[in-house]
Amino acid sequence: MNIVLVVGLLLFATRTAFAQDAVQPAVNALDTVWVLFCAFLVFFMQAGFGFLEAGFVRSKNVVNILAENFMDTTMATVAFIFVGFGLMFGAGNSFFGTEWFALRGIPEIYPGLTIPTLAFFFFQFAFCAAAGAIASGMMAERTNFKADLCYSLVTAGLIYPVFGHWVWGGGWLAQMGYIDFAGSSVVHIVGACIGLAGTLTLGKRKDKVFGDSIRGHSLPLAALGTFILWLGWFGFNPGSTLVAEPISISHIVVTTDFAATAGAIVAILLAYVQMRKWDISMAFNGALGGLVAITASAAFVTPMSALVIGSIAGVVVFLGVHMLEVFKIDDPVGALPVHGLNGVFGILAVGIFAGNGVGLLSGGGFAQLGIQLIGIVACIAWAFPVSLLLFQVLKRTVGLRVSAEVEEEGLDHAQHGLHSHPEFVEPTPLRPYGDLRPIGGLSAPAGTD
Repeated sequence: MNIVLVVGLLLFATRTAFAQDAVQPAVNALDTVWVLFCAFLVFFMQAGFGFLEAGFVRSKNVVNILAENFMDTTMATVAFIFVGFGLMFGAGNSFFGTEWFALRGIPEIYPGLTIPTLAFFFFQFAFCAAAGAIASGMMAERTNFKADLCYSLVTAGLIYPVFGHWVWGGGWLAQMGYIDFAGSSVVHIVGACIGLAGTLTLGKRKDKVFGDSIRGHSLPLAALGTFILWLGWFGFNPGSTLVAEPISISHIVVTTDFAATAGAIVAILLAYVQMRKWDISMAFNGALGGLVAITASAAFVTPMSALVIGSIAGVVVFLGVHMLEVFKIDDPVGALPVHGLNGVFGILAVGIFAGNGVGLLSGGGFAQLGIQLIGIVACIAWAFPVSLLLFQVLKRTVGLRVSAEVEEEGLDHAQHGLHSHPEFVEPTPLRPYGDLRPIGGLSAPAGTD
């Protein structure tokens, strides 16, 4: 961090000198370092998703959920390089781009910015990878690993970039004036729609009883994941400025933090009112819900508005978690309330709270709110049906769900031949020798995938 600070100060001094000489370089070093630094934070959010989801699943499925998060990142990289980036940001029409596939023909400097196109690409790829991580949490503890790899490719290569083009690539929603600053819909609603389609296609876990939650095996892991995600959001939102502008960055950092803080406080208080217990897991999701909700409007609302947005997000998370039980949706990590419902609220919050005469409360009337509603409908109408079709295809080809025996035993050994805590594994019919470690060319027992 000291090195980054020193380099930043040197670059800032260089930038000032250029300004004084009235010579502005085509590529600004400070802007480039800022965007890449934020991209690194967003990329590190994959670790946050991994720890959070690992904490919220049972110990017999920890290796599987970590493998999904890790390999989702690699699948997203491949798909976004060859197809996704071109569909999302290449010139084309109002619905998808038709150039820059496999990064061929990209300009050295991204048009309209002062950073290299490759820096812009990496920043956007990190966002794309986050959408797939959202879906994996909703489908945890019963999804075939081969199917996970397949839907990760399609997410990054088609579903995410097409809607992203509509919003950030100059598409038809952008032309209408739709506002999603850092991705409440582009990342979070899209990811939630994919996860919901997968969850509905999979059905509930075989031992899930609605009205009674299945607790995860490690709250410390979930806490670590939450803190990492919170930290990563300081790259997610401020980095979306794509320029190292001190006042704007500082403002966005504060609104982002305020929303997370308010979301956590409100969610844990509501849990206490209901159960007379301080449920820290509800606070985790409350903070994340506040972060999702502020993502669309972080640059356009005041810090006090951010507190209100975060508080409402905490209520949405609390009610949403209970809604999952009522509507019999098996979401092991609570991703639908956090990313889906609060993604919707976050988009609406732009039309309500945005300043400078844009939002309803600043004298903008209902015009922007109406545009935001259109964007929400368009997002769900695109991402959910396409995802539902995808999972139906996977169900009939590679297989979407593991067998009942594998699910009961846990996916770690059957799918990966590993255990997160091998010293605690007892011999079972599927593991007659307890911790079975393949040696040399020996294969896994017959009947395992």
